[in-house]
Amino acid sequence: QVQLVESGGGLVQAGGSLKLSCSASGHTFGPYKMGWFRQAPGKEREFVAAVSWSGGYTTYGDSVKGRFTLSRDKIKNTSYLEMNSLKPEDTAVYYCAGDFRGTDIQFSRPTTYDYWGQGTQVTVSS
Repeated sequence: QVQLVESGGGLVQAGGSLKLSCSASGHTFGPYKMGWFRQAPGKEREFVAAVSWSGGYTTYGDSVKGRFTLSRDKIKNTSYLEMNSLKPEDTAVYYCAGDFRGTDIQFSRPTTYDYWGQGTQVTVSS
């Protein structure tokens, strides 16, 4: 059974950095793409970033462009979300998601991902 496990969340001051990791297990070939989403209390789930597993193409949500960088290690089946210049409005639970079906290439659409991690809390203090 496929499992996604996030790690690396925590509390950081505004302007600081954090690096989240998402490790996938239980699937022979890895995902077609892996995405990160976040959800703050009272707000809708927001697309953060995604990466195509074979080619490494990345795309980002407008609110994080230029501050966040997503990469992946195909050998370890792990993606890394490096978050710099963090702002209080980045505070949320961050979820990674894996698309193991490959039937829809829409990176920012949550319904194209079939497995999700449990989430990791990121809190940015002002």
